Amino acid sequence: MNTKENQVPGKEEFGALLDEFMGKGALQGKVVSGQIVGFDDDVVIVDVGLKSEGRIPLSECGAQELHVGDTIEVFIDRYEDKNGNAVLSREKARREEAWGDLEKAMEKGEHVTGTIFGRVKGGFTVDLNGATAFLPGSQIDVRPIRDMSPLMGIPQPFALLKMDKVRGNIVVSRRAVLEETRAEQRSEIIKNLSEGQVVEGTVKNITDYGAFIDLGGVDGLLHVTDISWKRVTNPAEILSVGQTVKVQIIKFNTDTGRISLGMKQLESDPWVGINERFPVGMQLKGKISNITDYGAFIEIAPGIEGLVHVSEMSWTKKNVHPSKIVSLSEEVDVVILDVDESKRRISLGMKQLQENPWKAFADTHAVGDVIEGEIKNMIEFGIFIALNDDLDGMIHTSDLSWDKPSEEAIKEYKKGMVVKAKILDIDVEKERISLGIKQLSDDPLAGVSETLKKGAVVTGVVSAIEENGIEVDVDGIKGFIKRTDLAKDRSEQKTERFAIGEKVDAKVVSFDAKTRKLSLSIKAREVAEEKQAMEEFGSTASGASLGDILGAALANKAKKTAKTDAEEKPAKKKTTKKAKAEEAAE
Repeated sequence: MNTKENQVPGKEEFGALLDEFMGKGALQGKVVSGQIVGFDDDVVIVDVGLKSEGRIPLSECGAQELHVGDTIEVFIDRYEDKNGNAVLSREKARREEAWGDLEKAMEKGEHVTGTIFGRVKGGFTVDLNGATAFLPGSQIDVRPIRDMSPLMGIPQPFALLKMDKVRGNIVVSRRAVLEETRAEQRSEIIKNLSEGQVVEGTVKNITDYGAFIDLGGVDGLLHVTDISWKRVTNPAEILSVGQTVKVQIIKFNTDTGRISLGMKQLESDPWVGINERFPVGMQLKGKISNITDYGAFIEIAPGIEGLVHVSEMSWTKKNVHPSKIVSLSEEVDVVILDVDESKRRISLGMKQLQENPWKAFADTHAVGDVIEGEIKNMIEFGIFIALNDDLDGMIHTSDLSWDKPSEEAIKEYKKGMVVKAKILDIDVEKERISLGIKQLSDDPLAGVSETLKKGAVVTGVVSAIEENGIEVDVDGIKGFIKRTDLAKDRSEQKTERFAIGEKVDAKVVSFDAKTRKLSLSIKAREVAEEKQAMEEFGSTASGASLGDILGAALANKAKKTAKTDAEEKPAKKKTTKKAKAEEAAE
């Protein structure tokens, strides 16, 4: 039998015996209080209640003055080393203590104090009372800092962004603290700001559209249009970063915190009383300050600009860019055309100070005069003729020839040719001179127009037969009879009834002397003749048939024709005898 002394101890008894052998419970990896029991050169001997004392390098204890019997916090790294001594660390104890304080601060959202002591990739290292944290470069300040030396080694507040005790990572931010401080300052400053208030600020940044002014923790925008009453194209020409300026708060939005500033508002408005200073018709000199596609701005006084529209620059240069007429900073003579104080606009003119070439031409020429000039340009609907160095006159294609179509007549002319033309019209107000070439000769058909009045019956010769009608030549003028106008009866409205060279009588429907367009109708002539016959020879109501009436009308017409022929023959014969007698007498 086994005795009690020979029994092997159980697991629980073995753990208890180990604890009793090693000290008071499992303390490895924890921070405990220890008592200094002695010093040995550069180490401190500390008793933490274990079987053996521990030894801590004096350098880990910092500048604190220590004595035998003092109590300090230490970290138990291992129960014993190869020499049987407990392995203790004052530095790790301080770090554990710091982690505890940092965790509490992060839970409460409080700032912690630290010191920047080193530079690493992407940022800097910060000592947080024993714990080492990482400060990213983007979290150093609200704006980029080139020289970090003034911030090194100085205790300052930081905000805790991230903590990972397992990995031993701590990330802090100095920028967050500054932004909170600026926000508090901004809120305090904003309370004391109001529209119309004049304040001093420092130019913080300059852009194309203006400058940002630091009002002591609050930024306001000084727009380029509010820097000066005169035109400012580049704010950097007037302002510089770091410059102290006096500005006025012209707009303040309490909801968004946006502040609009102005400098020109501190000066008197040059537009006040502008009508009295610059009346319409006043002539003066000005300097070109800006050129656009539609004109040029002229500075006529400090802070006062007027616009010369491109149409008011020259009498003759209409379709050119203003930069082809004037240049930047050039001094020019102008006249005031219009002043609108409410809209702060002044319209200026340049051409008004020059002789109007259109009026000058009208004073020396009259409608009907014949001029000679070179063809400067040709377009689809006309030809431009140079009248002098400044003016051109236009000949419309319809005024090129009396008898040729416009598209054919214009082919006879080329750019550079010198031609003669007659002045048809001079319009000074519209700046237009109309010319004509065909007017140099009389209209060969001038007398024909009287015989081609609407309703007149004319005789023509068929010159062409088309599917939709026939073409008829009437004294050299081409007329046209539509198929529906070839006869009164629908059955007779056939083009094959006619032959080229055949004479036909038709009534004039319309005639345009300018376009030479003549419309005729046989149907209208037949309807008119039938109506006349009814009036002269009776009606069907009196018992006569339509055939009898028309027969009588035709017989009467034949009788009149025969009588006319008989009267003309003796006259012709008499004329012939007389001519012979005169020849014999000679």
